[in-house]
Amino acid sequence: MKKTIRLILLGMILPVLIMSFAPGSKEKSAPTTQDYIVVAWNDLGMHCANLDFSNMCILPPYNNQVAQVIMKGSSTALPVVMTGASGMYVTYEIPGNTESATKTNFWNYSAQLFGVVLAPNMGLAGFGMTGTMAPGTGNYYRAEGIPITAFPDSTPTVADPYQLTLIKAYLPNNQLVATTQSVIPVSHEINCVSSGCHSSEMNILQEHEEVSGFNINNRPIFCATCHSDNALGMPGKPGVPPFSQVIHEKHGEFINSGTSNDCYKCHPGPNTQCWRDVMHDSPGGITKCQDCHGSVSHVGHSIDQGRNPWLQEPSCGATSCHGPNYAEEPGKLFRNSKGHGGLFCSTCHGSPHAILPTSNPRDNAQNIALQGFAGTLSDCSVCHGYIPAGAGPHGLHSVAVQNVTIPNAQTSCYNATSALFVAGGGTTFNVQSGGSATFIAGQRIDFLPGTLADTGSYMHGYITTNGQYCVTPAFPQAGNESIPGRTQSLSASSFFSVYPNPTTGTLMISGSDGQSPDKIVVEIYKSQGEKLMTRELTGNGNHEIMLDGPAGFYFVRLVSGSRAETFKIIKQ
Repeated sequence: MKKTIRLILLGMILPVLIMSFAPGSKEKSAPTTQDYIVVAWNDLGMHCANLDFSNMCILPPYNNQVAQVIMKGSSTALPVVMTGASGMYVTYEIPGNTESATKTNFWNYSAQLFGVVLAPNMGLAGFGMTGTMAPGTGNYYRAEGIPITAFPDSTPTVADPYQLTLIKAYLPNNQLVATTQSVIPVSHEINCVSSGCHSSEMNILQEHEEVSGFNINNRPIFCATCHSDNALGMPGKPGVPPFSQVIHEKHGEFINSGTSNDCYKCHPGPNTQCWRDVMHDSPGGITKCQDCHGSVSHVGHSIDQGRNPWLQEPSCGATSCHGPNYAEEPGKLFRNSKGHGGLFCSTCHGSPHAILPTSNPRDNAQNIALQGFAGTLSDCSVCHGYIPAGAGPHGLHSVAVQNVTIPNAQTSCYNATSALFVAGGGTTFNVQSGGSATFIAGQRIDFLPGTLADTGSYMHGYITTNGQYCVTPAFPQAGNESIPGRTQSLSASSFFSVYPNPTTGTLMISGSDGQSPDKIVVEIYKSQGEKLMTRELTGNGNHEIMLDGPAGFYFVRLVSGSRAETFKIIKQ
């Protein structure tokens, strides 16, 4: 059995060991004049692992990092997504976390669990805590099964679930051409005892004693030896249901309240939790795990009814959330899908459960470094070197505007072929009676294909696709208000008004229909996701608050009763 497990689980070790091609410790030279960028991510969004392996193993330390390197384009050349065949190589390291063998007893039991003796700090797929990523099939690089724990060297007993890798891209002549930092998340709260459900791990194993062939004395026991686990490539034993099925069906018998706290008991844990992306707690967005995965019981029973766990997960495009314009590649999951010149969806949007922008500042750091603001990688010049005239991914179109102040005027401009969604790297604007909004030359306006609809007398401003500004009752139809990875902009259904935008610090907040609610809770976040302030406004009418902080982008979230909207604001 151990030989079988070893062959299956370590099936990727031999191909991965071609990493010996890497120049290793050769002297690195100065960067080249050609511009490159590298973008990296964890392909799971979060990895869970046991901390103690003396009794049982659900998941080993096994974290995956993926990277794509792009040679920037120009007005005469398109960007090029680099491949391993070019001789370019990519290294990874985790500053402040150089070893794991003293932080967990995994290496003491790897031979018993997986049939292989591992050197300290070496993972099951042949990658250690630092090294060279292996070229993937095509235009990406991958480090499989990095054996990181949640404990940095400086705090070996205090967990930090969202550490950063340092990714470096080199040309074949060892020139360093690009660097980035990517979150490499890990949680050890998968412990069934610390969650408060079981009195001990032995209690769990004792419940299996009546199973034929099961011997509680043969510890440690690897759950996937019997229960198949597609994530680990383990086939399990014939006739034994998959691990995901039995766990969810069993726990669904008594944990099925429909809240994310049900899921957090196991993965990634009640303290670490999982929600940190743009979907969580956003207006009209996903608010709990069950919105995508269904109830605890449903997850288990769907496997019993034929779903292949891990290989068939919820689809972004197959749901009412996004539709075909934002669907994955046919037959592929989000994390495996590509588009727009061979880029993974995760290259621009982030990895599953960490879709950008997220509430964790470290998730946003990479794109802030690349384009100057958090959220989806959406500044075309990052890769192209300039803003192309044509439509981009998902039909996005971008135009430049001149220095212009939109006055309090009631003009009509119905010659727009697309509708305004966001402006100036993510800001939106509206013009009310007596108000105005200023655009600065160089700001860009992003569009999605759409139609215009009469919303009545309330005047909204928009910019046409040729850069003309208008103040008109026409505005995008409800349902087309957002761009993935960005905050919701004003729409026909907007209830709140926030102005001026840009602002020098003073913000006016009211109900946009003239009927201000009695109470508004205002939350302001920095672009990295850190909450700056919370204010509670009471009484009808306009409210004035000060946006305290340096110049830059901020998110303003307004809540009143069941209504909630988020706006992106520029402070000059």
